[in-house]
Parts: sequence; structure tokens; C-alpha cells
Amino acid sequence: MTVVDTQIERRLEQLHIWGPYALLGVSTVLAVVSADLMDGPDEWYTAGSLVGAAIVLQMWWHGTRHRRADRGRSPSPAGTVYYGVRWAIAFVLTWINPFFAFYAATGYMDADELIPGLWRRLGLFASAVIVAGAQVGGLPVHSTGQWLGFTGLLFVNFGLQAFVAHITEQEEQRSRERAETIEALRAALDENAALHAQLLVQAREAGVSDERRRLAAEIHDTLAQGLTGIIAQLQVVVNTSDENQARDHVHRAMDLARHSLGEARRSVHNLAPVALEHDGLPQALKNTVTDWGERTGIRAEFTVAGATEQLHDEIAATLLRIAQEALSNASRHARAGRLGVTLTFLGDEVILDIRDDGVGFDPLALPPRTRSGGFGLDGMRARAERVAGSLTVESEPGHGTALSARVPLVRHEQ
Repeated sequence: MTVVDTQIERRLEQLHIWGPYALLGVSTVLAVVSADLMDGPDEWYTAGSLVGAAIVLQMWWHGTRHRRADRGRSPSPAGTVYYGVRWAIAFVLTWINPFFAFYAATGYMDADELIPGLWRRLGLFASAVIVAGAQVGGLPVHSTGQWLGFTGLLFVNFGLQAFVAHITEQEEQRSRERAETIEALRAALDENAALHAQLLVQAREAGVSDERRRLAAEIHDTLAQGLTGIIAQLQVVVNTSDENQARDHVHRAMDLARHSLGEARRSVHNLAPVALEHDGLPQALKNTVTDWGERTGIRAEFTVAGATEQLHDEIAATLLRIAQEALSNASRHARAGRLGVTLTFLGDEVILDIRDDGVGFDPLALPPRTRSGGFGLDGMRARAERVAGSLTVESEPGHGTALSARVPLVRHEQ
């Protein structure tokens, strides 16, 4: 609820508390001024007693409003009884002096909050009877002209109040529908947030499985082959008596061991994005591209476009892994002289573009293993798709390669 709505609610509450007192006071003053309309002291005593009863009724009703705070201003049986007793007091007072019809008009103010359903129309009609009677000179009605005037004024008063009540009910219905719509949207957003969190968990689990497969493949392709080579060299050393030949094979075994150790360190390093431990994705990518350019001797540039956001860990890790794999492919196959990496924050998505001026290739002519489950383009595409993203590759022989990964912009959880 806005501040304006709160102020309106407070003013309506004040009107319902003090309005009956004010109208009763105005009626009493006018009745005293028009004392000639009252017949004798008996009517004065009766009117005074009823005014006192009306005041006591108002004090009791508004003194119990804290009990009704949890229901707001919803109709209730107690409210209907209060409305009926107040109407009876107003009817008798107006019979004594027509100016008490101002107090009877209180029934127009709160019938919708005291009487449930279609019964509130009956309450409005009863209040209109008192007001119309006062407007033709007071009750009881005697002449035919008064009866005709009373009938016309009754339907005019009731028609206007019924019309206002109908408009008010429609507006309340629209307000309830808007509130229900807002609540439904809030629930949908909460559900979407839960589904998104679940997708990220699944993506994380899938990423773990993918890293396990990658590590297993690297162990098979590099470490296992290196260890096999070391064993073969040492077997030659054991079976030869030539010291020079044995020394050569020992050196070869040591070289293979160093190479295998380097491969093991690289595999472990790639298992988790260490670069993201202390830096955000833009800085991690900048460091990665700079280090790659220094290592390969290729001119490499990194650019950030758009307003930088702190990304969710899974999104940042996915884009960093894609960049690392793309740079690795470029160093092995592209033979490029220049490479550019651009990270773009665009509305509700993040785009990673990697372009080089290398030899290019025909994507449809890739080896079967690369197309169907290797750790190159298909691996990068699988990473992007696991976080509801996509990967596109544009390349042709002799014209370089352009790779673009688009993923949702999911902010870091605070």
C-alpha cells in the first residue's frame, strides 16, 4: 500500500469515527433553533434521551474498533445490528423534528461497511425513507401532495445512493482483482526464481559431470600416455648395458615426467575457475586474454561494453570456461596474428564475442569426434546451453573465425 493509499484510509477512518458525532451535533443545534416544530416538553425529553442514546451507541461502537482491526471494515452481524439501532434512533428523532434527518443521513456513509451483500440496499432504502420524509416536511405524511412528493423524493434519494453504491462496489471489485493479479504475479516471480535457482543447481551438477569427463579424457590423452612413455624408457634403461644409451633414455623419461606434471597441473587448474576467486568476470577475462597473448605472441585485445554487472558464479564460470577453450583452440589451430575478445552487458543477457584473423575452417567439415562430443566447439556449446544460453560460430577457410556466446544476465546472489 502506497503512502497516498494510507492517507486515504486514515481519513476515511476519521470520517467514520467523527462523522456521526458531527451530523448528530448539527441536527441537535437545528432542532433547538426550530423549537416550534416540537410539541411540548415530552418530545423535548424524548429527543434529549435519544440524543444521549445515540452518543452512547457511537462511543460503544467506535470503542470496539480495535477488536475489528483484523477484519478491517468488512461487514459483520454486529455492524448490521449497530446500523439498525442507529436507524431506529434516527427515525424517531426525525419524526419528532425533521432536522434530525442530517443524523439519519449517516446511513449513507457506511452501509457498505456495516451491512453484507444485497442487504445494504435495504439499509440505504431505509435511510432514504427518513431523509425523504424530512424533505417533505416531516413524518407522518398527511396529504396526497405530500405522499406524491415523498414517493418521488424517496426514489430519487434511493436511486442516487444505490448508483453510488454500485460504482463503489465495482471499484472495490477492480481493486481486489488488481490485488489478486499483483499477488499472482508475485507468486509467479517467486516460482520463476525458484525454478531458475533449480536450473542453476542442475547446471552446476552438469558442469561437474562435464569437468569429470574432461579430466578423464585429458588423463587418458596426456597423463596416461606420458606415464606409458616413461615406463617404456625406463624399461630400455633396465635392459641395456650401454651407459650412454641408458642416460639418453633416463633424460627422455625425465622430460616426459616434466611434461606430464605440467599437463596434470593444467588439468587441475582448469577444473575450477581459480581466476574468479578474487576478481569479477571482466577482470578475469582481461587477465586471461593478456596472459594468453604474452604466451603465444599473438596480439590480443579485451573490451567491455555496457554497464558492468556482478554475475552469478555459474554464469561467470561458464563464460570464462568458454573463453579459455576458445583461446586454446585459437592457439592450436587458428595461426592468427590478432585476436579480440569483447564482453557485452546488454539488458537481460551477456554476450561474449571472440574473433581472430586466422586461417578459419569449415564448421561442417570438422572431425566426427569434435562434432559429436569432443571438448572443442561442442563442449563450449554444451556449457552455454546448460545455463539457458547459446553459442554460434561463423568461420570459413582463409577468413578467420568469430565465436559468440549469449547467456542470461543473472546477477550475483547477495
